[in-house]
Amino acid sequence: MNKSLIRNFSIIAHIDHGKSTLADRILEITGALDRRHIRDQVLDDMDLERERGITIKASTVRIDYLSGDGSTYILNLIDTPGHVDFTYEVSKSLAACEGAVLVIDAAQGIEAQTVANYYLALENNLEIVPVINKIDLPSIDLPKTKHQICTVLGFREEDIILASAKEGIGIKEILERIIKVIPPPPGDENNPLKALIFDCRFDVYKGVVVYVRIMDGKLNAGSQIKLMNSNTVYKVEELGVFKNLKYAEVDSLSCGEVGYLTANIRSPREIVVGDTLTDIKNPCEKALPGYKKIKALVFCGIYPVNPGDFPDLRDAMDKLRLSDASFVFEPENSQSFGTGFRCGFLGLLHMEIVQERLEREYNLNLILTVPNVVYRVKTNDGQTIDIDTPAKLPEPSQISEAFEPYVNLMIIIPVDTIEPVCEMVKSRRGTFVSREHLGEERVKLQFEIPLSEIIVDFYDRIKSLTRGYGSLDYEFKEYYPTRLVKLDIMFNGLVCDAFSLIMPKDKAPHKAHALVSKLRELIPRQLFEVVIQAAIGSQILASDKVRALGKHVTSKCSGGDITRKRKLWEHQKKSKKRLKQFGKVEIPQEAFLEVLKIQ
Repeated sequence: MNKSLIRNFSIIAHIDHGKSTLADRILEITGALDRRHIRDQVLDDMDLERERGITIKASTVRIDYLSGDGSTYILNLIDTPGHVDFTYEVSKSLAACEGAVLVIDAAQGIEAQTVANYYLALENNLEIVPVINKIDLPSIDLPKTKHQICTVLGFREEDIILASAKEGIGIKEILERIIKVIPPPPGDENNPLKALIFDCRFDVYKGVVVYVRIMDGKLNAGSQIKLMNSNTVYKVEELGVFKNLKYAEVDSLSCGEVGYLTANIRSPREIVVGDTLTDIKNPCEKALPGYKKIKALVFCGIYPVNPGDFPDLRDAMDKLRLSDASFVFEPENSQSFGTGFRCGFLGLLHMEIVQERLEREYNLNLILTVPNVVYRVKTNDGQTIDIDTPAKLPEPSQISEAFEPYVNLMIIIPVDTIEPVCEMVKSRRGTFVSREHLGEERVKLQFEIPLSEIIVDFYDRIKSLTRGYGSLDYEFKEYYPTRLVKLDIMFNGLVCDAFSLIMPKDKAPHKAHALVSKLRELIPRQLFEVVIQAAIGSQILASDKVRALGKHVTSKCSGGDITRKRKLWEHQKKSKKRLKQFGKVEIPQEAFLEVLKIQ
């Protein structure tokens, strides 16, 4: 394999700027796929991705391309997600590349995730090819978009390629620029084997399929390999590349190539994405740095509706974590739901996607608790504890200081929507940091804001206030002092820990009334009266009732003495009192989902 003819690159962009469509056209023009098999979003292989129209999982494909200089190049393309909740997929994909194609929508211009992905590529020292996509749209201002790219990202105008992925315009120019600008992979085939595990999948027949990028040396089928972090040894059973969106077996992978291997690995827990793989006979001296550990920002409990499904849920989570290394979980017990898992996510969309994948791909019926962020408390004895579930919060008398996480928030919006957006961010306890104009019509605003204020409906509100033209990105900043309380929801005097929340003290009264009011609408009427209360310790902040279903016990008493009716009414009263004491309140799953949206 001539290493100088290999190019490894990712396609990066803000959500809905045309990454997947560009990948489709590249596959079509290079002949990597037969025309009969071409469809929209061909690299998005999950039904969930196709339904929502977004990329969730980074996809890899190998392309043979005959260049204008007469040489046939091997292009390893990685199509990445664009939503802020899947930034980890982008960062680990970029670690396996030497370059990136940065796609910008001609109509939308530079957006928040465009800037974030640009800096991610710079951090990885990648060569960047800027592309303005969707030039076929009638309502675009190309000079303005070019000016934005030049002033904000620092490209020269002659570096920018104009393209329309939908119409197939500019695709050849992009491929030729990739070959010209992006360097061939570094490394030496004669060095000891050093390979990066940049992704994994679970296959029912093959077991764990490991995606590797060879940094140094050569990997042969049948070799004995060692994972350097876990120190485990395997024999390579199958080695291959991703050709025409299928696994294609090869005898060896040399320095600079991207491919996959199977080694009869049946337990997903044995593999860690970001680990270094080497040959046991001639090992490399030092492991690759791997990936920066991503901190989960949002936590919630996931429980099976049927407690007997717990082992299936555990296996499903192990397999899912293979393909989504940013998803973390640990076992947890709940008074209301029994045994389940405390799970960490990068955002609310990430949480929704994980739930849907678990239910669809593994046929599970699940209950999710109210999500919350990780708070930090310092106890009177000097200990610092991270609180990712309300059950872990110590008694108020034991807390000396409490802290909540803040993030740096970047919002890119039209200039005429600055006032309503700033008012909304201020109402969410955000603090203004800076403002930068991106041309005449768009502006970039920077804020510091508590993470708890943006994880639920913040993005939807921004989109609404900016008529769909707003975008945002955020990253963790640090913990700031606050006063925390635990808000419990009680049904007939019994605490339902699934609805328990940790929050700043000044927000508790408003949240308590909103929760109780919403739950009164969502809880169906039972045969007994249901009293819903929100409380902090023994202090009741809000209370409401769901009236009992009535039964006409005197319907058969057409006449006679009134004492007979009174006797039946008294009996009914005692029965309802007993039901209220021992009856179990039925809470529909929609109640848990609706409660998430309450601010």
